[in-house]
Amino acid sequence: MHERYLEELEFTKIIAQLAEHTSFSAGRELALALRPSSERDVVAQMVAETSEAKALLAHRPDFGVGAAHDVRAQLERAAIGSLLDVQSLLDVRDTLHATRNVHHTLMRVQAEYPLLADWAQGLDPLELIYEEIGRCLDDDGRVLDTASPELMRLRAESELARSRLMERLRRLVNSASGARYLQEQIITERGSRYVIPLKAEYKGRIPGIIHDQSSSGATIFIEPLDTVELNNNWQSLQIQVAKEVERILYALSRMVGDEAETIARDVALLAEIDLITAKARYSYAQHAAPAEISPPRASDWPPLQLVRARHPLLPPETCVPIDVQLGGAFRVLLVTGPNTGGKTVALKTVGLLAAMAQAGLHIPAAEGSRLPIFDGIYADIGDEQSIEASLSTFSSHMTRIIDILRLASSHSLVLLDELGAGTDPTEGAALAQALLEELLERGCLVFCSTHYSQLKAFALNREGVRNASVEFDIETLSPTYQLVIGLPGRSNALAIAQRLGLPEDILAMARERISAEAAETDAILAQVKAASQAAEADRARAAEHARTAARLEQDLMRRLAAVEAERLEVLNAARCESLEEIERTRAELRQIRATWQNQGHTPAASTQEAERELVRMARAVAPERPRPTPGAMPERPLQVGDTVFVNSLQQTGELLSLSPQGAEVRVGGFRLRTDPAGLRFYERPAPEPQPTRVTTKGAAASPGMELDMRGWRAEEVAPELDKYLNDAYLAELPWVRIIHGRGMGILREVVRQQIELHPLVASHRPGQRGEGDDGVTVITLAKRHPDS
Repeated sequence: MHERYLEELEFTKIIAQLAEHTSFSAGRELALALRPSSERDVVAQMVAETSEAKALLAHRPDFGVGAAHDVRAQLERAAIGSLLDVQSLLDVRDTLHATRNVHHTLMRVQAEYPLLADWAQGLDPLELIYEEIGRCLDDDGRVLDTASPELMRLRAESELARSRLMERLRRLVNSASGARYLQEQIITERGSRYVIPLKAEYKGRIPGIIHDQSSSGATIFIEPLDTVELNNNWQSLQIQVAKEVERILYALSRMVGDEAETIARDVALLAEIDLITAKARYSYAQHAAPAEISPPRASDWPPLQLVRARHPLLPPETCVPIDVQLGGAFRVLLVTGPNTGGKTVALKTVGLLAAMAQAGLHIPAAEGSRLPIFDGIYADIGDEQSIEASLSTFSSHMTRIIDILRLASSHSLVLLDELGAGTDPTEGAALAQALLEELLERGCLVFCSTHYSQLKAFALNREGVRNASVEFDIETLSPTYQLVIGLPGRSNALAIAQRLGLPEDILAMARERISAEAAETDAILAQVKAASQAAEADRARAAEHARTAARLEQDLMRRLAAVEAERLEVLNAARCESLEEIERTRAELRQIRATWQNQGHTPAASTQEAERELVRMARAVAPERPRPTPGAMPERPLQVGDTVFVNSLQQTGELLSLSPQGAEVRVGGFRLRTDPAGLRFYERPAPEPQPTRVTTKGAAASPGMELDMRGWRAEEVAPELDKYLNDAYLAELPWVRIIHGRGMGILREVVRQQIELHPLVASHRPGQRGEGDDGVTVITLAKRHPDS
């Protein structure tokens, strides 16, 4: 894209507004350097990233790169062994902290926001450096005593030496013999040495070293001789402290320098993420939406279609939105109408929104807007007379148009404001028509404004060219700024003059001088416009009725869906409750039978009948399962362990025992005795080998048909879920339901990863409507072997 034409469209003002939404200087630099791309894949990627960031901000409005700093200059110094000051090290620490937060946030939501996560994937928080700087420095930039044992020792000794020095000076200042010689009873500092203020006339009364004198000469500042050694000791320790601090800062600087390349890469990635986030925040500020990217060379519909498009630099409350179509059946749109009617704004809106979209920005337009990818956007808008170059208005326009003809291709967008203006109307109109013919032949998309009536006729008769106009309200004598495609504009000069009060006899003479053909054309245009406006009003009313009907239908469907969901939820809850109660009763029956058998008694026939009744009850309340295909049941003698089809139940099961007196079959988690004549062999594909199960023999009490894990932490899932599945397997439950909720999906993913290869899980699926949807996972448990 050529910079000159982007400036003509005021694209630089857009990126300046965008830069205000960045969080740190590196992101701001990227925003100010942002330019449209002509690569379709690049544009699609950028727009998708902006949409992802906007969706993320909807859930996490505080997301951003935080307190990151562009520390690349400091990193260069550290890489060559220079000492970084405390503030630079704190800036590095804050940047690594931002890196850690961004990396942690985006990797947690990788499934929902994969494009943002791709940027975060390359971030390296360098935890060791972050923690080491935090251990050594506080937020105020002071090197902490805990930075090293040596620093802690030296500071303690220094403080002790200072205390001894101050105590000696206080005794001198407060003594009767010393106080009368002092200007004030204070201890002050000169040249990093502690001194006392002595009256000049008592010089020599207190032996010491003079360090300074007041401007009046009345006071001299001396260091008493008996404190010189204490001062020297304190100063020596202060020097050692400073050297130890410098050593610590050098050590931190070396750590940073060793990882300078990694940290610089972190800064660059944070800047990219900051730019993407800024685009999303700008989209919110502009009430913008992503434009669909038109496929290349679409001929059956307009590749450029803007719906309720607004100029992004005009206040949204006063900017009148416009609809624009260009391409397909016509590649040149010729707009006419009065001055200050909005023609220039319409041209700039189209060009600016195309540039924004190709820079990965959302555009201030309604859903349904689409734009092709242009290899260039060229504009001749406004009047740039050059006094120094002695160029007139016409020459200025021609200079730019010649440049556009040199650059424009079949994939370019050309915007021409007042084409052919600034010269004789006849010649100007002829030249404008010739230029449009050339651009039309090249295949450019052209949006052009003009005042010439000759061009209106050209647009009516030339294939590929279409008229448009900006409306003008005769009653209020003001433009409406509405763009009407398909109708040429009218001058309205006589009508406006009449409204303003021009005498009727003058208006009559003017009308007489208008050719009959022009007057008739004007009258026809007025009739066509009136008919078009009436048709548009009818279409608007019909569309509103259709929208109302659609809203009512959607509302009804939502209500029906809610009722159905509630019905299924109640039914499913009742089923689960019934199955749990049945399973508890079966467990108690099994326990009673086991007790009787251990005592040498034969279980009463009533217990067997009760268990069969429980099986029938469970089948009655259980959800329907797919019926086996009859063709999958070849005839052959039955053997224990076979999968059999139970005619009475129309279900498959596992044959546990077979004798002339009867057969025992397990169907799901239930055992029943039945007549062998009602069983047929059922052949199914061999199951995939599974890991060896590790379970405990014997019956177990049912843990219930569902486990509610909502509110659990991720680390709590594995042990508790494993225990629950083991208990459910031992209780011979056919299936269980895990409730993890929807939320951000973290708990759901942990649960499904845990059960993916679990030896006790035959299969699993998300909940269906009425079961809790994706907030639930339904698990079909593996069948329990007879000897397990």
